[in-house]
Amino acid sequence: QVQLVESGGRLVQAGGSLKLSCAASGRTFSSADMGWFRQAPGKEREFVGSISKSGGWTTYADSVKGRFTISRDNAKNTVYLQMNSLKPEDTARYYCALVSAGRSMYSSDTKDYSYWGQGTQVTVSS
Repeated sequence: QVQLVESGGRLVQAGGSLKLSCAASGRTFSSADMGWFRQAPGKEREFVGSISKSGGWTTYADSVKGRFTISRDNAKNTVYLQMNSLKPEDTARYYCALVSAGRSMYSSDTKDYSYWGQGTQVTVSS
């Protein structure tokens, strides 16, 4: 069993930066690809990006490419989402999730992810 706890969300002005953390419990963290998703009110949960178990590969949604960076520290069982040049449309609740066994880290389908955290709210003011 894996538990994921996101933190770091807050209110920030447009153009600002924020770094989210996702702390994981359980021994499977270092052997799992991880992903970040976000969900704005009234919208479906959307893929933000993901990172391989080693941290050597990442992929991002076009909407955040060049602005967001995902990293991880397996010694700390933590994955990070660095968000720069934030825009009001980045306002959402951000979730981390573990890529399910046998599924690809390049998948943007929520069905390919398991062990979701409770999320952390990011609000970007204009």
